[in-house]
Amino acid sequence: QVQLVESGGGLVQPGGSLRLSCAASGSVFKIVTMGWHRQAPGKQRELVAGINSGGSTSIAESVKGRFTISTDNSKNTVYLQMNSLNPEDTAVYFCNAFIQDSSRSYPKDYWGQGTQVTVSS
Repeated sequence: QVQLVESGGGLVQPGGSLRLSCAASGSVFKIVTMGWHRQAPGKQRELVAGINSGGSTSIAESVKGRFTISTDNSKNTVYLQMNSLNPEDTAVYFCNAFIQDSSRSYPKDYWGQGTQVTVSS
């Protein structure tokens, strides 16, 4: 069984920064991709950023230049550094990963429980 555990959300003032972390644990054999999605109240979940095992990244236009995604492969952890936050960034942020577990079967899609990010003065 594979679990994704997120941390780092909270309340921040406009213009501030936060760093989210997501650690994959359990029977992880290979991580194919990891990424972050977010869902604001009344809106659909959207992809914020993703990174693959080769280190290639993709960033949503709405956060480009402000958010950075990175990984620590030794810890099976993905980070989302969020700078210059504004109220439109308020949402629940979900970690997502495509992981092949120790059974070596086809990679599966996993989701974290979500962490709240609120940007408000």
